[in-house]
Amino acid sequence: MSGLYRKKPVVIEAWQNADDTGWPEWLSAADVGREPGGVILINTLEGIMKAQPLDWIIKGVNGEVYPCKPDIFEKTYEEIR
Repeated sequence: MSGLYRKKPVVIEAWQNADDTGWPEWLSAADVGREPGGVILINTLEGIMKAQPLDWIIKGVNGEVYPCKPDIFEKTYEEIR
């Protein structure tokens, strides 16, 4: 079906890879690892993705975890608390 569609409002959890103070619990439970230089490796359905320092890591609505560049995150999400 063709037409115009708007993305439904969705609340996600996110964490910025900005320091080494620890991960949120939901990220600790995910299939992730670390590389030198603060890079986090995330095993996704599309394969292993890298979250560079300052990238956001998002837990999606189905529990999936994936990285997001800061500029895209800023355009897509707003903090609610």
